[in-house]
Parts: sequence; structure tokens; C-alpha cells
Amino acid sequence: MATASRAARHADPKEHLYNWEGKDKTGKIVRGEIRSTGDTVVRAMLRRQGILVTKVQKQKMSRGGKISDKDIALFTRQLATMMKSGVPLLQAFDIGIKGSSNPALARLLNDVRTDVETGSNLSQAFARHPAHFDKLFCNLVAAGEQAGILDSLLDRIATYKEKILAIKGKIKSALFYPIAVMVVAGLVISVMMLFVIPEFKSVFAGFGADLPAPTMIVIAMSDFFVEFWYIVLGIPLLALFAIGWLYKRSPAMQIAVDRMVLKLPVVGAIIRKATVARWTRTLSTMFAAGVPLVEALDSVGGASGNHVYLTATREIQSDVSTGTSLTVSMQSSGVFPTMVVQMVSIGEESGQLDAMLGKVADFFEQEVDEAVAGLSQLLEPIIMVFLGTVIGGLVVAMYLPIFKLGSIV
Repeated sequence: MATASRAARHADPKEHLYNWEGKDKTGKIVRGEIRSTGDTVVRAMLRRQGILVTKVQKQKMSRGGKISDKDIALFTRQLATMMKSGVPLLQAFDIGIKGSSNPALARLLNDVRTDVETGSNLSQAFARHPAHFDKLFCNLVAAGEQAGILDSLLDRIATYKEKILAIKGKIKSALFYPIAVMVVAGLVISVMMLFVIPEFKSVFAGFGADLPAPTMIVIAMSDFFVEFWYIVLGIPLLALFAIGWLYKRSPAMQIAVDRMVLKLPVVGAIIRKATVARWTRTLSTMFAAGVPLVEALDSVGGASGNHVYLTATREIQSDVSTGTSLTVSMQSSGVFPTMVVQMVSIGEESGQLDAMLGKVADFFEQEVDEAVAGLSQLLEPIIMVFLGTVIGGLVVAMYLPIFKLGSIV
């Protein structure tokens, strides 16, 4: 029966926001907005209130826009703040919809609000949009609804998302600079090989003398580049595309790539620390909200952002569900530092697992901060030396014949 009523409810037309204008019983012009399924219904509702409607217009929402994790985190923070201040849930959604500069987010919030208004729990309404509200988010909201502390849980979710976004941002900033420099270097070298060095070659052809070995090598490389440029440029691009395609579709490839990333010099250590920070932060947040450990682990692996840790988490979840302690399971997985395992052990023994996990997350987040700062300082001179050696070497090789000619003259 409940299923039938729910299906019937969702078969109804969706409500939208309408701006209206009219005159009240005294002839005064009044304006406002109302949520309804159509302008005819709006006119009928206002007529019953004694308002002579002169204009009804549906609020337009452009189809463009993309909803980012930052948008969801900001909305969650706003919703938590408004609910802590005593703003009713539906009114809080209205404020969020009006204040959103992202049309896609406004549509999403409007859909969630409609579901809540028609009788769904907030967690159920969020769960209908898994692309934006993951299982962890919905589980925490459900726990907050059941315990009557929705505002506190929303605040906890917002804090969690902000910390996770901060970690992601630091990793991206650590990787962006070297990648950007290498891309620019590749473009510069390609331009030199395709256009600059061939011009030098035509000049050197009139010298009538043997060219230095470095110059001959560079010219030979340029000739190959000019003749087979589609191979030189195409193979790396195809390789990246193939790896990306396989990564999305092959679990074995996902684990292999993520394991390789964790073993990269310098960068791998930072990514491992960030992954552990996200893993412990997620589990701490869910466990503190009263979510059972086995159920919490179901969301933790995916939140770690690394398939090596996702696989390990599934094994840990299986072990814990059969009675093994979390400490023993984590130690058996072999992917967690000794310090993390020891802190978890203390947390289990003292009954303060969520607090200990939170401290571990704080520690590794600080480690990521320091590592990213150190990486930036370390990479800058290394990259400069590399670029100077490669590009400078090409330039010197092309000018050697000119220097040689000058010494002869």
C-alpha cells in the first residue's frame, strides 16, 4: 500500500516556482511567488485568497550548469546553519534555491524539496540523487533524522566535506605545477622540432662543412619528428586515452594504476597520506553519528578515492562482520601505517574509536599540508634544471656550427 501511494505521489507533475502579481481586496498591487504544478493552479489558489491575479510567470532555470562537490558542501553548510537557527526545513530549501547561482543546483534542490513536501524523509529525497548525495551522505542524514539531531549531523557532514575538499585541493595543487610545466615544455620542444630546427638545417646546408655531432643528432631527431609527427604525438595521447578507458572499466586496471601511484617517489607518499586521512575522517564521521561499524565501512572504501584501499576496506568489512576486531583487520590488510593501527587499537580498547580516528585524520591532514609545501619547494629547482638542460641543450646544439664558423673566421 505504501509502495503504491509512493508511486502515485511521484507520478504527479513536479512543482515549480511561479512569480505572480495581482491586486488585493483594497486594490493594492501585491506580488510574490508560489510553488505549484501549473499557472492555472496558482491563479485558483490566489483567487481563494481574494487576490485578483494579473500576471503569473514560471521562474526560468537554464539547463546549463554543473554541480560540483563544492556546491554540495556549501549547500550542506548553509542548510545546517539555517536549521541550527530554527529555520524550517522547507523554508531553508527555498532560501537555498533562491540564493543559488547555479541553475543545475537550483533544479536539484527544487526536486529534493518537492519530495520532502510530498511526504518523503530528507534522507530518502537525497537518496534519489545518488550522483550528488552518496551513500555516506544519506546514511548520516538518516541517522540524524532518527535521533532528532539533523542539524548537528548536517553540520558534521558539512565539516567532513570541507575537509575532504581541502585535501583534494592540496593534492591537485601539488600535481598541477609540475604537470603544467611539463606540458608547456613538451609544446616548446615540439615547436622547435617541427619549425625552428628545420630552418637551421636549411641554413647549415650552405656551410659546406661537417656539422658537430650534437647538431647532427638534433637534426636527425627533428627529421624524424617532422616525418612521423603523428606517431610521436599520437602514441602518448592514445596511450593516455587507452589507460583512462581501461581504468574506468577494469577493476584490475584500477587497482594496478592506484597501486603504482602510491609507489611513485615523493608524490606517492603524499597521496597515501591523503588517502589515509580521508579514510579515517570518513569512518570517524560515520561512527560518531552512530552508524554501525560494518555499515560505516560500506561507505568508507569508496570515499578513500583509491581502489587499493577500497579493496582492503571490503576485506576489513568482511572480517569485522565475522567478529574480527577492526585493529586486527586493518593490520592484516597491510595498507595502513603502524601508527594508524595502534591509534585504532587504543580507540577500540577505550571506547573512543571515533575520537581516535579523528585525531589520526587531523595528523595526516597536517602531514599532507607540510608535504605539499615541501614538494613545491623541491620540484621548482628540479624542473628548472630539467627544462634548462633539455631546451638549452637543443639551442646550444643548433648554435655550435655558428660558433665553429666564427672561430674559423
